Amino acid sequence: MERITAIVLAGGSGKRMNSSVPKQYLMLAGKPVLYYALHAFDESAATDIVLVAGAGGTDYCKEEIVHRYGIRKVCAVVEGGKERYDSVYRGLLAAENADYVLIHDGARPLVTADVIARSVAGAREYGACVTGMPVKDTIKQVGADGFADATPERRLLWQIQTPQAFRGPLIRDAYAKVLADVEQGRIDGGGITDDAMVLERASGRRVKVIEGSYRNLKITTPEDLVLTEAYLKMAETSD
Repeated sequence: MERITAIVLAGGSGKRMNSSVPKQYLMLAGKPVLYYALHAFDESAATDIVLVAGAGGTDYCKEEIVHRYGIRKVCAVVEGGKERYDSVYRGLLAAENADYVLIHDGARPLVTADVIARSVAGAREYGACVTGMPVKDTIKQVGADGFADATPERRLLWQIQTPQAFRGPLIRDAYAKVLADVEQGRIDGGGITDDAMVLERASGRRVKVIEGSYRNLKITTPEDLVLTEAYLKMAETSD
């Protein structure tokens, strides 16, 4: 049987939320932010879920999220590392037998069944794909002096989201190579911001970009929480 593992990252902080509570545990429409992403994957074609918690957060995630809300497909809760890429790699080690892997930020609660299904299909067809949407605003490249240096052509620019989906062996090998390069000082890990970059740096392979959703927001600031809750209420009204 084909194994499709969702790795859900829940190691964020509440720094930009001006909160002492990590953003993934903040309440959103009566439930923790993290619940919504887990529930979406629990109801999807994913065969299992690996939840990567923040430092010291594994017991909390097991008891207060997974058990309390009856998330059935969580097969492992592991503790993340210092950087995002460390956390993803620990999740990949817990999903070592997965044929396909979907890596998702737990702070994106509005991921939908359609987006997950398209991600799985994209991984099957292309080996590696990421979700995203075309940018709506003009983007400026700004120098250290605060002056605009360039205006990239907007039609070529997409804002990248998660899930990011890959053939399991492909992304595991890429992470192992890049983490070894970081450890040996051959590359600077500080510039790695998503999983596609890991694959690109490890192999030079191009990654397919597929359509996500403008509502698939990542909760980073208090305004994001307000907007996400409004979207949830709109969805309930339309049901």
